Amino acid sequence: MNILIAGGSGFLGRELAQQAWATGHAVTATFATRAGDMPGIHWLPMDLRRSEEITAALRETQPDVVINAAYRKADWATTADGAIRLAVAATQHGSRLVQVSSDAIFSGADVHYDESATPDPVTPYGAAKAAAETAIRLFSPDAVIARTSLIIGGGGSVHEAFIHDLATGRRSGVLFTDDIRCPVHVADLARAILELTDGNHAGVCHLAGSDAVSRHELGVLIADREALDASLLTAGCRAGTDSPGALDVRLDSTRTQRTLRTTLRGARDFLRRER
Repeated sequence: MNILIAGGSGFLGRELAQQAWATGHAVTATFATRAGDMPGIHWLPMDLRRSEEITAALRETQPDVVINAAYRKADWATTADGAIRLAVAATQHGSRLVQVSSDAIFSGADVHYDESATPDPVTPYGAAKAAAETAIRLFSPDAVIARTSLIIGGGGSVHEAFIHDLATGRRSGVLFTDDIRCPVHVADLARAILELTDGNHAGVCHLAGSDAVSRHELGVLIADREALDASLLTAGCRAGTDSPGALDVRLDSTRTQRTLRTTLRGARDFLRRER
């Protein structure tokens, strides 16, 4: 299969490219500013804000599948308009589309969210992701919208880097005990997304880990895995502060998990340190 990965130089994008290539697919990965250096991957510059670059990339690569893992949290033009622009072009080209979305589309008012839940974002990033979802579902009903949560790996995510800095005293900050998500391992997530590229899936799918943990518990788990001093991780509550965003958002991935071979492990499992 010929796969085009938008946002291929990002944390998830790199894992998707590596796994797809390792399983025998032809892979093109796009980047906005800097190409990756993984062998076997064809790299192309592509800015989702520019229709002509999207058209050129699709014309050159002729992909069977387009996976959109690109976003910029503070940029509606990329996260919303760009995702829609890419989806329109992919549909016109006849490519299957997988749009990576986020639990940021929910307010946390209902806490538990399955695939039928209606988006009610409370941040600009969540609104951008929700707008992209809505448009894609209307004009490309065969597309997959893969919602996920905090993405963790072997130390390469922004979340892990932040915890490492806190636990080594390089920076200060608070980890909230009332800010709860369902983190997923990047390898599990990429494997599940690649499963969703076949023609047996369509519509909204939830790809989150099986454990709901607070930011503070997640930090302690990461620190323990890295043999760092978790006592340096300051706990606090986000409720009542001016920090934006939802508090408790738990993606229920039960329905999607039943259709997958890949197991979406919980953070307490994949962050467990070997003794």
